[in-house]
Amino acid sequence: MGRGRGGAVRGGAPHPTPPRDAAGPPPPGPPPGARHRRPERRGRAAAWRKRAEIALFVTPALALLVAFVVVPIATAVQMSLYKWKGFGPMVDFVGLRNYVSVLTNEVFTDAVVHNLIIVVGSILLQLPLGLAIALLLNRKMWGQGLLRTIIFVPYVLAEVIAGVVWFQLLQPQYGVIDTLLAAVGLHGPEQGFLGTPEYALWTVLVVLTWKYLGLAVILFLAGLQGVPDELYEAAQLDGASWWQVQRRITIPLLGPTMRTWGFLSMIGSLQLFDMVWILTGGGPANATTTMATFLVNEGTKRQNFGIAGAASVVLFVIALVLALAYQKFILSRDSKEGGR
Repeated sequence: MGRGRGGAVRGGAPHPTPPRDAAGPPPPGPPPGARHRRPERRGRAAAWRKRAEIALFVTPALALLVAFVVVPIATAVQMSLYKWKGFGPMVDFVGLRNYVSVLTNEVFTDAVVHNLIIVVGSILLQLPLGLAIALLLNRKMWGQGLLRTIIFVPYVLAEVIAGVVWFQLLQPQYGVIDTLLAAVGLHGPEQGFLGTPEYALWTVLVVLTWKYLGLAVILFLAGLQGVPDELYEAAQLDGASWWQVQRRITIPLLGPTMRTWGFLSMIGSLQLFDMVWILTGGGPANATTTMATFLVNEGTKRQNFGIAGAASVVLFVIALVLALAYQKFILSRDSKEGGR
């Protein structure tokens, strides 16, 4: 066999020549997994940035919580374990003896009863009155804004101002209340309503109702704005009376607002101090003493800071237990209904 021109082999097919890429060899690519590292780094950076933002906004609130809640509670617990007059270090450790003294003290047990009476009385008085006034002010009427302001003004007044005003009004003989009673042929107690043990606590309850009724009215008015008008229109088409509309539509839909207000009223009644301290100072004959006035009196006047600390811890436990019970049996209804 011979070769022809060009070096081709005679009598057979030429050998294929592998093609060459005109652009040259392909550029080297990134190592495996490098494309996935950048999104991961970006995700981690975003996560750390989000944590930093959360810490930035939460840290001030946590600092305030620790400074004004955790530290005072811890200090009260520490004081309750010592017999301490407020001077020098706490070295006279007495254990739970202060708690025994508080729980067996007749004045403190009466104070607990007084607080519970105020809790129940405030709800029984302010709930129907607040609801009735809210329903009245929810209607279109002349002077509606002025009436709302008049109802809400007592609530925004400082307790000191309101207490001093009522203390003067309830003075025996020359007070405005006794003067008005004498004008219609009636006479108040000789020692005044605040100076007579049989009337003092109920008088304080009336003053508290006047002071805090505005909060109930405002909250109920806000809740009424969330009741759809279509329900009222449908009820009118069905021929429902005004009372049936309130009982079947308004009050059930206002339930969450009323339960929230009840919780606020209960906690405020358990912590009641300033109004009682201004009106009666806990008297007469401890007839209006509350748990708060008891512990303040023991701490500031008698210098029994260990007893005062124990009383404050007992007050905290009672308020906590009642709050948890209220949350479990009453407020939990709202969360269950909202989850449906």
